[in-house]
Amino acid sequence: MNTKVKKVEKSEAKTLQKLTGAEMVIEALRRENVEVMFGYPGGAVLKIYDALYDSGIRHMLARHEQGAIHAAEGYARVSGKPGVVLVTSGPGATNIVTGLADAMIDSLPLVVLTGQVGTDVIGSDAFQEADVMGLTIPITKHNYQVRDVKDLPRIMKEAFHIATTGRPGPVLIDLPKDIVLDEAEFDYDQELDLPGYQPTIKPNHLQIRKLVEAVSHAKKPVILAGAGVLFGKAHAELKEYAEQQQIPVTTTLLGLGSFPGDHELFLGMAGMHGTYTANQALYDCDLLISIGARFDDRVTGDLKKFAPNAIVAHIDIDPAEIGKNVETQIPVVSDSGEALKALIAENGAKGENAVWCAELQQLKEEYPLWYVEDENVIKPQKLIEQIHKVTNGDAVVTTDVGQHQMWAAQFYSFNKPHRLVTSGGLGTMGFGFPAAIGAQFAEPDKKVVCIVGDGGFQMTLQELGLLQEFNIPVKVIILNNGSLGMVRQWQELFYNERYSSSLLPVQPDFVKLADAYGIKGMKIDNPDHVEEALKEAMEINGPVLIDFRIAPKEKVYPMIPSGKSVLDIVGVKPE
Repeated sequence: MNTKVKKVEKSEAKTLQKLTGAEMVIEALRRENVEVMFGYPGGAVLKIYDALYDSGIRHMLARHEQGAIHAAEGYARVSGKPGVVLVTSGPGATNIVTGLADAMIDSLPLVVLTGQVGTDVIGSDAFQEADVMGLTIPITKHNYQVRDVKDLPRIMKEAFHIATTGRPGPVLIDLPKDIVLDEAEFDYDQELDLPGYQPTIKPNHLQIRKLVEAVSHAKKPVILAGAGVLFGKAHAELKEYAEQQQIPVTTTLLGLGSFPGDHELFLGMAGMHGTYTANQALYDCDLLISIGARFDDRVTGDLKKFAPNAIVAHIDIDPAEIGKNVETQIPVVSDSGEALKALIAENGAKGENAVWCAELQQLKEEYPLWYVEDENVIKPQKLIEQIHKVTNGDAVVTTDVGQHQMWAAQFYSFNKPHRLVTSGGLGTMGFGFPAAIGAQFAEPDKKVVCIVGDGGFQMTLQELGLLQEFNIPVKVIILNNGSLGMVRQWQELFYNERYSSSLLPVQPDFVKLADAYGIKGMKIDNPDHVEEALKEAMEINGPVLIDFRIAPKEKVYPMIPSGKSVLDIVGVKPE
């Protein structure tokens, strides 16, 4: 007998409404204040789409399920709210697998609803059946297959809670067709009961004291800030703490914007294409404070040569990340904001690091990011600087993956949080354009600039239909070098210029393509016309596509070859 069960008196009993599973889904979305969702209908989810019809929730019909989930990722990254996706069974579900993996590794909160065949035929290879649970267990924070409609309200509520708390991530709910049709009482007021899921939000005071003590003795401290600072809404606390202790700051790619890019303590982005100063600081430091970063191999390179002389402190809300890649002496399991507030409150003694700060400042001056000017061709680095200029550095910038992504990270100075939306851990081509659509829904009054390569754009360009249908004012900037630029760069540097399947000699006319969708298109190949074209695009109250023909063999520098360290860095200065 469960003695904890409270006896419900007749006067306390609630009158619950009976709803179908489809109606429960929509009502749960309303209770979670979902304003927009992205998806693609099909037979297994038609009942849900019918319930959605007059729900008041806005639905964006993507032209491909991958576009839907990447749009939801862009929405989640910029808004901080969960992105919601609804797709049908079978291919509808399998087409979102890439987005799930992308969201999982980059810690983006999604609630993804997939249709499924009826429970009576699961396992029989029925029409449009796929083992969604088996496919997605490794690439979701949690997943469910609903087997009783009575459980659906609880599962929906748990899904939103799990997706948005602790380390954010995607949660999938697989909905068999008969469950969607069944009826039961809808009770959404039940308290959450997840005893096995209790994220640690506040830091252990003793660990904070250890870190305070380490800072007081450090002569060469450095902070590595990752996306966890942004998810913890801790950018202001990071700035305050860095200024309080006078500790230089570098960031990961996904951490850009967590610390002002124009701040005197900012060293630039770290990693394979990070600044020489940032990478040298990580190599030479005697105390490394990682906040919300997971020590990805693109940041660390050769682990034996990464911060070899440093005491490592790692602040992360996910205990599984601490010590996973880099040996950690001071582990702090905590929300980044709570940990930084505790450190600020301690206001510990600063180490004697004035000489260190001066050395790094000198390195910044001696080894800035660079490119060689050329009046005859459009230099991509300068193009990014011009985009920064015409947007006053305040645009939401989305990118695909490759050279253009690194140039955007290097030459668009991100001074505010949630201004860069990019695929970090999975490196997903085709991400940038639909993510821009989601970002624009999250920030309807902001300029959203989508910077893509000619290769990646062709993976999801069908979403131009959404720009046309809803007059979404995303500005699509194609850096067109007629190749898969980063692949070509590696083949040039490491494969004796054997350009195996990396060149794109045949491409669509992107201006005509834009015109076919009723969108303003421009092709620019003269560097003198770049700024004028950008200004014209920003003034248009609607979508614009610009095909910039950039220097075809330009490389991203500096570069630390894969698996190497800052000792092997190339392209620090012009040859």
